[in-house]
Amino acid sequence: MVARDDVDRLRSSVRGLVLSPQDPGFDQARRVWNGMVDLTPALVVRVADADDVATVLALVRSRGLPLAVRGGGHSVAGNGTVADGVVIDLGALRSVEVSEADDATVRVGGGATLADVDAVTAPLGLAVPLGVVSQTGVGGFTLGGGMGWLTRAHGLAVDNLVDADVVTADGRRVRAADDPELLWGLRGGGGNFGVVTSFVFRAHPLGPEVYGANLVYTLPRWRTALRTWEAWTRELPDDLQSIVTVLAPPPELELGTEPVLIVGAAWAGPEAEDGERLVGELRSAAAPDVEESGLVPWTSWQSAMDDLFPRGSRAYWKNTSFDRLDDTVVDVLVRRGTEQTWQGTAMDIHHMGGAFARVPRDATPFPARDARFWLNVYGFWTDPADDTARTAFVRGVAADMVPFATGGTYVNFMGRAEDEGRAAAEQVYGREKLTRLVALKRRYDPGNVFQRNHNIPPE
Repeated sequence: MVARDDVDRLRSSVRGLVLSPQDPGFDQARRVWNGMVDLTPALVVRVADADDVATVLALVRSRGLPLAVRGGGHSVAGNGTVADGVVIDLGALRSVEVSEADDATVRVGGGATLADVDAVTAPLGLAVPLGVVSQTGVGGFTLGGGMGWLTRAHGLAVDNLVDADVVTADGRRVRAADDPELLWGLRGGGGNFGVVTSFVFRAHPLGPEVYGANLVYTLPRWRTALRTWEAWTRELPDDLQSIVTVLAPPPELELGTEPVLIVGAAWAGPEAEDGERLVGELRSAAAPDVEESGLVPWTSWQSAMDDLFPRGSRAYWKNTSFDRLDDTVVDVLVRRGTEQTWQGTAMDIHHMGGAFARVPRDATPFPARDARFWLNVYGFWTDPADDTARTAFVRGVAADMVPFATGGTYVNFMGRAEDEGRAAAEQVYGREKLTRLVALKRRYDPGNVFQRNHNIPPE
């Protein structure tokens, strides 16, 4: 527990808002996106700046309190809150500033969402490579790697991270660009090394409109669609990103109630006609049952799936990289996909390669740069009575894919693991990269103050 005197001193020392369980608004402030994670911290501090962060960290260290750091609060694992401890909420730090330099960079506050970034950059014909749901927080998303609609064109978010302002466990303010090893660790090592109050990214020309397409296939066409998509992806240029989704569609999509397979494609190149032509090749080889395609504002494309993941969703996810999409793998995906007759789980297959694959293996902690595909199996339901069945389904699909997996695990697509020790971290990063990350952890957080994450233990 936190003593009343500590709370009073904290309130007089910070510019931000300090909320305890007795305060109005606390119950809303303590909640995170994943409704399965229902914890009550002792304090939630909505910090106003880096000085506030350092002040809160001083209290946490002096009292030995558990700590959680929250950016956008969209963590699947629910890492943005903690029982009986302190939450540093960065949600007020949402500024987005585009530089005037020719090689445009964008400084983004640690509490900003993808939508905040796109709202500033899109009107300028620029984009930072971010994700696929605009409500996601930039902070946690980036520190985990950052996979999305521009991954093939420009790499992960971390591949475009050039600097960051960090408050370390002992309260120091550090520029990541001044310590190349720290910058390396932030590019996929999660929130293990400090509180990032701002990020600096490279931006790339895009839009403000892009060519996007969704080709929808009913069950009789799934096998043909998957086989054709596999062949089609072999020759695609970097500027075309494609993601296959299998789900029971929500009513607003007006696609009926039976599971469907959707091939989504977004073109990041300068000429929309090139993207349209390439999608036309897929359409000709595997005619969809329904299609929606054409020019669309980038901000609309990025936010199209937001309503599928409302705040308070109960969530459990698993993921893996894989290279094969032959008949054996297709059989597994079709069998499991047809079992998803409820709204509340789905599977995405991300086509990798392109700029993502050209980043040297050791340039970031992110694993499996040679992966051809990445599967995310994600549950998102509302009724607690469904917890056991939905979680079991996600685990079952993941288990069925084990024989075909190539070892890549993406922390942003992971639910909270039962084991968060060194073995779990090694499974994500591999032995060599983990050794390097552990050494960095010892330098910046030897006491493991930042452990409410997919943890890299300092020992």
